Amino acid sequence: MLSIGALCAAARAYAPSVADLDAAARAVGNRRDLAQRIGQTVFATQWSAEVSQISANSVGGHLIVGIRILGVKFHRPITRDQFESEVIALLVRTFAAAPGTEEIDLWGSVPINVAKGAVVTGDLAKPTTRTVFSLTARRGETEAALRGRLRDPGAVFWDADWARSAFKA
Repeated sequence: MLSIGALCAAARAYAPSVADLDAAARAVGNRRDLAQRIGQTVFATQWSAEVSQISANSVGGHLIVGIRILGVKFHRPITRDQFESEVIALLVRTFAAAPGTEEIDLWGSVPINVAKGAVVTGDLAKPTTRTVFSLTARRGETEAALRGRLRDPGAVFWDADWARSAFKA
């Protein structure tokens, strides 16, 4: 039989990392277990743009992952090229962490100022964020193809005002 001291030592042996905690807190979807596993990989790195949510949903044998990033208050100033490289790295890591994923939808959002007392939940809710960037990547798409699409205004949504002001020159 183990002593109380030995049990306490064993209890202290594992302290979850920040990546583990972030992965658990930011995982959603009907495959939350998978979203959390992806998060453990993604949150092992501090990205310039904060990853605020990872969703994983499986419907009829199809697995779709969603990654939401914040388009404000970057952890460090970045250029648009650096942002594009981070987006590609996020996609590559996600496909590697969840090999069954068919598609990843990655979008950036920024908060919207909402008047005090405005309804922000329920059927009459006012939006509290707006999308400023959106990209869908399919498994098998190469990094070169993704980079090309990121530069094609018809293939990826970039809010023009946000893109002009979000990045350093």
